[in-house]
Amino acid sequence: MTLGRLGDILLVLDPDTRRSGPAFELTINDVPVLIITDEKADRMRAMVPIRLAEDIDAREWQRLMQANFDSALDARYAVAQGRLWSVFIHPLSPLEKNQLISGLAQTVNAAQ
Repeated sequence: MTLGRLGDILLVLDPDTRRSGPAFELTINDVPVLIITDEKADRMRAMVPIRLAEDIDAREWQRLMQANFDSALDARYAVAQGRLWSVFIHPLSPLEKNQLISGLAQTVNAAQ
């Protein structure tokens, strides 16, 4: 996968996809998705903000961590900048089109 190929695929998913350097913003099923890439590190990260982490109680945290283990598939729940996110992280260069699309779908589904 290259940034150009990634951009081409994302434009098919959302014709309004915006690119800013190594980052892309698009919307899938009314859910905003941010994709950050790092060619030097050969990584990509698709992220969907869910809500403030401080609003999550202990029972919900337990369920989120359990989902990371048994039901979130390739997407994961993570916390950054005080917010709960749904994320899909993958090496960039070996990423295949179908893996990307599946990972994005899982990330959006986990957020919903």
